[in-house]
Amino acid sequence: MEFIIDSVDNTIELGRKIGSMCKPGDIFCLTGDLGTGKTHITKGIAEGLNVQEYITSPTFNIVNEYHSGRLSLFHFDVYRVSDPDEIYEIGFDEYIFGNGVSVIEWANYIEELIPDQFVHIKLSKLPEKGENLRKVTIKYFGNRYDYLKELSI
Repeated sequence: MEFIIDSVDNTIELGRKIGSMCKPGDIFCLTGDLGTGKTHITKGIAEGLNVQEYITSPTFNIVNEYHSGRLSLFHFDVYRVSDPDEIYEIGFDEYIFGNGVSVIEWANYIEELIPDQFVHIKLSKLPEKGENLRKVTIKYFGNRYDYLKELSI
């Protein structure tokens, strides 16, 4: 499915709708160039999970944990990961196979570590159509994510 988003607020709103539908163990893999809105959609997912903490990109930590919502949120940023062993050292498997929701920014950097069932959210700039326009393409792998068929903005 594809959505054309015209503002940061609408990017967050799409994430909020996704977050409100999330189930334990869900994995969201975000890809897109710098500045396309990966962290904004993550902020929305956190709001949809009722996470109370302020969401920041874990660029230097690899993962930030948020436990105040209806489900725990594990927010990964693997942009600076140079070796997949770095991910294993922080307990990656325990996070993604646990009962929280995992959001992985720059997931294309660790494709070989992603389980078979996940949601891929690709964000792309559409500068030819306007400075703030983004195309958000959502594709899911696994029947567990059939609930996303109901997603609309």
